[in-house]
Amino acid sequence: MTDVYAAPWIHKPRNGAPERPLEPPSPGELRALAQRLRAGQGAWAAAGPRGRAEVLLRWRGALTAERGGLIDALVADTGRRAESELEVDLVLGMIDRWARLGPDLLAPVPGTPAGPPGLVIGGDHVPYPLVAVISPWNFPLLLGLIDAIPALTAGCAALVKPSEVTPRFIGPLMRTVARVPELAAVLAVVEGAGDVGADLVGLSDLVAFTGSVPTGRRVGEAAARAFVPAFLELGGKDPAIVLAGADLERASSAVLWGGTANAGQSCLSIERVYVEQPAYDAFVESLTAKAARVGLARPRPEDPGLGPLIDPAQAAVIEEQLADAYAKGAVARCGGTVERLDGGHWCRPTVLTGVDHSMAVLTQETFGPILPVMPVADADEAVRLANDSAYGLSAAVFGPTEDAAMAVAARLEAGAISVNDAALTAMVQEGEKNSFKSSGLGGSRMGPASLRRFVRRRSYLVNRATGPDPWWHQ
Repeated sequence: MTDVYAAPWIHKPRNGAPERPLEPPSPGELRALAQRLRAGQGAWAAAGPRGRAEVLLRWRGALTAERGGLIDALVADTGRRAESELEVDLVLGMIDRWARLGPDLLAPVPGTPAGPPGLVIGGDHVPYPLVAVISPWNFPLLLGLIDAIPALTAGCAALVKPSEVTPRFIGPLMRTVARVPELAAVLAVVEGAGDVGADLVGLSDLVAFTGSVPTGRRVGEAAARAFVPAFLELGGKDPAIVLAGADLERASSAVLWGGTANAGQSCLSIERVYVEQPAYDAFVESLTAKAARVGLARPRPEDPGLGPLIDPAQAAVIEEQLADAYAKGAVARCGGTVERLDGGHWCRPTVLTGVDHSMAVLTQETFGPILPVMPVADADEAVRLANDSAYGLSAAVFGPTEDAAMAVAARLEAGAISVNDAALTAMVQEGEKNSFKSSGLGGSRMGPASLRRFVRRRSYLVNRATGPDPWWHQ
């Protein structure tokens, strides 16, 4: 553990202006905070699932009262308003959902006969004491709490370290936590760069990380050395496949939304599209016409259109991928550049044709509103190219019938497949999924399995038999 943590400057995404240096705790303060949360976790676990649900619903009320302040802070963090409003509302919905589901999912396992006569097996669920959550900058509030809320529901304490790029929301969020003393004893959110996150791994009993593949690998290795579980939700290069005979108006609208929501700054964005040759020209024409009508959310964050690129480092990645694609023959049908406007980085929806897998824009994560569209001879070629990737987070398939789309979906190496739509896993929380390939490790973040990641199952094997000793005593 270092003596002093890094304190890079926080910048405004809409104009690039420096605002203030980051304010991380000292290493000693971080250790003390982890110890304080551990000390509070015993009473929190003892409150039981229904008691914890009641506290979380009181917190929901505090969040609702602070909704405006949270949204304003998220707008300052990310430069966009519509998605910030959605973030807050999704978090409120998560609390409702886990408060409703938690008590039944965490109920003691009743004893049932098993094996030899008289043997009964029951059980309960034991929460991990302290969960470390390390989250990214693209949805700061939502991804900071998407693991913390089920962990709290399960009876864990949670220490959250969001990205150093977007820390402004921490202040209003912690004001809401302070209004609920039982929660304040087991939940904290701190500023910090990568060095704070690295130390959190060694202070915790379980790590939940969302972010890039390279950083996720380092977190996983550190967790292995600390001998604690790590759940890693990492990057994606999500493909969409459009079969001949599909509804192209629906497909182009869905692909545009899936590829440009939050200016494409999502791990489950559509980042490459494969279209069967008979449908290719019409699909590109429809997609390009719709994409060209999408503007930029400026001069005000509430204006319609795409918000800025939040992290300048990611803007540079997009520029490099576009330059590589153009040098190899790609053509921008609309958009096509990263623009510097009032000091911020912006990118309009960009439809690329003339692309292939020699280009980084088809093979590496982009994290921007870039939609390369490639013609394919048939479904077999589409599946081969879609699976020709180091990633396997999610995907989309559009077909002339549901059966045709499902037949293709069943061949894709990805954890969540939207059929006749795109990025549905962002909107539907009940579809359990696992990441494939380098897109992550660990249990599902969706569905009931999400809660069970944060508890260990303890079994009680009770011998109620009377009479002679069982054979294994002989």
